Amino acid sequence: RTLSAAILKHLQRLGLQDFPCGIGSWNKSRFDACRRTRGKRPGPGRAVPPGEESPEALLDLLRDKHSPWALPAGCSPEDQRLREMVVLDPRLSRPSRLMPVLRTLRIVDKGVEEVDEGLLQLEQLEELILSVNQISRITSANLPRGLKVLELCGNAVADLQDLCVQPPPQLQHLGLGYNRLCSPLKDNCLTADFWPNLVSLNLSFNSLTDLLGLVSQLTSLQKLRILVLQGNPLALIHTYRGFLVDSLPKLIILDDIHIGPDERQQFHGLAGQPELIRNEARVVVSIGEVKGVPDPSTRQQLEVGSKAPMVTYSYCVTYEF
Repeated sequence: RTLSAAILKHLQRLGLQDFPCGIGSWNKSRFDACRRTRGKRPGPGRAVPPGEESPEALLDLLRDKHSPWALPAGCSPEDQRLREMVVLDPRLSRPSRLMPVLRTLRIVDKGVEEVDEGLLQLEQLEELILSVNQISRITSANLPRGLKVLELCGNAVADLQDLCVQPPPQLQHLGLGYNRLCSPLKDNCLTADFWPNLVSLNLSFNSLTDLLGLVSQLTSLQKLRILVLQGNPLALIHTYRGFLVDSLPKLIILDDIHIGPDERQQFHGLAGQPELIRNEARVVVSIGEVKGVPDPSTRQQLEVGSKAPMVTYSYCVTYEF
């Protein structure tokens, strides 16, 4: 259940060591030429020996959706790029050679539980997508230092302490939507001390309730331009959007809605009135129709002086939120 194991399994599924990728009779002379030139790729226009295929012909087999060697279902455009890289340079069919040159990695819904130190082999990795796995803790020391995008949507992350130990200094996007974060977020883990270059932050659909505490951390993120907090209880606070818009003057998009000049003017000064932030929400419930119970208004009137017993009805309606 480690990320390294999931990566190797994913690369095997792409068939990088099989035709039309990899090294075989279809490109043996080209591979031999690479070795004779000490790893340099032969230039274009080289004659293709009988019985072998040109790189162009092999690429066509990969790109044609009707080809038996087309990309397997569920793969990403990045997977297609990897296969084409291997066709052009067959030596990359070995994981030990391919992993150091990967720039984007997408491992989604593969049951990954641990981001292990094997990820450090991906020295040039800039984008890591690990959505819909089973990751509860992630140690930042196991992340490549050049990482710019980290997407962890749909996992089980409950705190950010391990992630903040040694975070990638160039990270620009951090996606933590649909996890288990709750207030208060300890140790100022969302400040510029840890994320000096963060441009985009997604904390949607967690259990965050402390709006004032969260904003006090986010105000230090001078490069933050995109913020998503919808789906948290704090988003029910009456002055939620206005307070954020005025507190984060460099923010451009909040909850997927662009912040315009008119909106900024409308909420100007609200950041200086924290007393308006009340950690409560008002819910109005309207009952349109109730079926299956007697209507008291249609009850027959008793005759004057009648000794018949009076029948009354009472109802209790319960709501669960």
